Amino acid sequence: MNHTASSKGLIVITGAGQRVGLHCATALLQQGYQLLVSYRKMTAGITALQQAGARCIAADFTQLDSMAAFIDALAPYPAIRAIIHNASSWQADLPLQHSSAPQSVAGQLQQDAAVFDAMQHIHARAPYLLNRALLPKLRASPDGADIIHLTDFVASVGSSKHQAYAASKAALENLTFSLARQLAPNVKVNAIAPALLMFNDSDDAAYRQKALTKSLMAVAPGPDEVLQSILYLLNSKYITGRVLALDGGRHLKLP
Repeated sequence: MNHTASSKGLIVITGAGQRVGLHCATALLQQGYQLLVSYRKMTAGITALQQAGARCIAADFTQLDSMAAFIDALAPYPAIRAIIHNASSWQADLPLQHSSAPQSVAGQLQQDAAVFDAMQHIHARAPYLLNRALLPKLRASPDGADIIHLTDFVASVGSSKHQAYAASKAALENLTFSLARQLAPNVKVNAIAPALLMFNDSDDAAYRQKALTKSLMAVAPGPDEVLQSILYLLNSKYITGRVLALDGGRHLKLP
């Protein structure tokens, strides 16, 4: 790692193997930040990040031993300039099975609990635990530090088919407020809540058109919208305890 690459300090990004996380990690590395990122599975993007100078650590944040190993990997670094919590999983609620049979009820509860627990583990518990464990390194950053949580538009409005997911993102937004109160003025804590940013290659034309019509701007702006928001928060001296909405005016697309 050359001196230029570490001159702006270390940024930690969870879930940087693809899409938004990969785009932001690549750009922040190019802008002179030192990068340490987590990933769940090896991707071409992770290989490219490694070749560009980022340190990439495989981690499963649902497992405490894996999280501890990730935290241990940060031991050589005296300070952290920012933690960006991007790791996410978009898991739908399971179909309801209307049966009064005891085994069916127990099975439904077990399946629903698994979905709910998985969403909370990834989106709320992992950031909570990581923030607490890494707090001394954040406070050691000479020019202040940032915690940035990637949440979701549905955290504020709910979701009929992704209730557990939406609830877990809402929990993460609430943690944003609590941490902002606790850590000011040395560490700023904010959230970024996107709606539609980009499509998957498998999304068909009908789905894309329906998704675009949900917002006033009617575009999928791409991952750079998140990057610019991250840079805005990193450069701010004053913003904390806020949720930055990236929703194209979707909240005003009224019937």
